[in-house]
Amino acid sequence: MSYEKLLWRGTVVALSLFLAISGNAQPPHKTPQGTKAATNAPTYQAGLEPRAIDILKASCARLAAAKSMAFTATVSYESPSRLGPPLIYSTRSKVLMQRPDKLRVITLADGPRSEFYYDGKTMTAFAVPENLVAVADAPPTIDAALKVAYDTGAIYFPFTDVIVADPYKDLSEGLKIAFYIGQSEVVEGIPTDMVAYVTGDVFIQIWIGTDDKLPRRIYAIYLNDPARLRHVLELSDWKLDEDVPANAFVSDDASGAARIAFARPDATDAPGMKPPPKSKPSKAQ
Repeated sequence: MSYEKLLWRGTVVALSLFLAISGNAQPPHKTPQGTKAATNAPTYQAGLEPRAIDILKASCARLAAAKSMAFTATVSYESPSRLGPPLIYSTRSKVLMQRPDKLRVITLADGPRSEFYYDGKTMTAFAVPENLVAVADAPPTIDAALKVAYDTGAIYFPFTDVIVADPYKDLSEGLKIAFYIGQSEVVEGIPTDMVAYVTGDVFIQIWIGTDDKLPRRIYAIYLNDPARLRHVLELSDWKLDEDVPANAFVSDDASGAARIAFARPDATDAPGMKPPPKSKPSKAQ
């Protein structure tokens, strides 16, 4: 592989850690095994059902109140194949966040290991196998840093709505429909409440812990996607408000890596980079 191709690949790995998607999907036509159907469940046109809104608000409040949180995010998404039926790709990341200005995302699989660090002053994207690193100045809050990371480096995390300062504000903007589906114990054996809602052009089904109010699974379909490709986000290994080491948001290994530009993978003016043939990009949320 040429250095130019390696540099491009390293940038894509380091600066496009995930596709721009939060997972979820349509409610099933039949009640899934192990699921208790809600009595007189409302139809898709039911508007904003109070019970569903209360569950969403309680979950968002639990997330917003956490001073720190750690969890594992497993993302699965469908992509069209040459044969027609979609293929499924997945990534698994370890996430650590401390409000208001610390974030670490270590993506272990599938594919090459990549790491992202934000310490309140700088953002660092590190492609471990290629030993390539991109560093940029960052604003002083997680929300603002996430926006800059996306605008300048095309970095998007499917779990963004979980770690922002006000999750319900982000969720409720464009909220059109929300209804309660029922209870389930299929996600890690944890009792959860299932809610479906439409926000913007995304139809989402979410499993929220009945007792701890934490989101466990999010399943989404973009309504304007003719193929109705599915995107799933599994959230596990939750730890809230635990002590976080002071050095958790810097990478000693990245200090000796070769520097590359902190730029979008499709940038054509970055030194030493040539973009690959154009393909239809994934829709950014």
